[in-house]
Amino acid sequence: MYLRETRRRNKDGSTVSYLQLAHNERHPLTGAPTAKVIHSFGRADSVDRGALARLVSSISRFLDPEAAVAAAGGADVQVLDCRRLGGAWVLDQVWTRLGIGAAIRRVAQARKVDGEAAERVIFALVAQRALEPASKLAATGWVTERVFIEDLPTFSDDQAYRAMDFLLEALEEIAAEVFASVATLLNLEVDLVFVDTTSTYWHLDVPEELADVLREDDDDGDEQAASVPAEAGRRAFGHSKAP
Repeated sequence: MYLRETRRRNKDGSTVSYLQLAHNERHPLTGAPTAKVIHSFGRADSVDRGALARLVSSISRFLDPEAAVAAAGGADVQVLDCRRLGGAWVLDQVWTRLGIGAAIRRVAQARKVDGEAAERVIFALVAQRALEPASKLAATGWVTERVFIEDLPTFSDDQAYRAMDFLLEALEEIAAEVFASVATLLNLEVDLVFVDTTSTYWHLDVPEELADVLREDDDDGDEQAASVPAEAGRRAFGHSKAP
């Protein structure tokens, strides 16, 4: 199947071209290949180019990227890499607009840390958690193979852990700068700050002991002094999540 162009000469000597979608069939008597028109697009000078582009795009959906480029270009083209861009690019623009990247770089420079590298790695970890949550180790493969992040073609798990160590050490400074940047950007007057405590927890070496409380009244309303165990506390041995 192919796009066929036919020409017709008018009486005044001008030539008009027509575009047709056709494929070859063998003539039942002669066996010679003959063109069979499937669809006529009309005159070449007035054809809907957008419709042709949509047809090409629709067909290309069933080809891998390398084959689609080669078919469209009519040449031997080798695709070296193919990454997703949209989601990470949008997050990067928000990240920049809020001044988060700039804050990380400024704090890193004061601590003699490579701010550009640390900021890009931290952004990659944030973007991965937002778009396809997984571990830090998985994030290295995500960036290397699946998504395009500007100025970060790849990074190692060691770089990820070093960047996180820096972030934990400098978190208060970075948070203060980001807060000032966002407050200025949104023209905010802040009277109340909400703090997310969903990741707050504590560790105990032993379970919390039951406390004794004094019960003053019995069921009949008579005063009665007795020591009874209270309800067990929430703190238990090991890792306890906050309610």
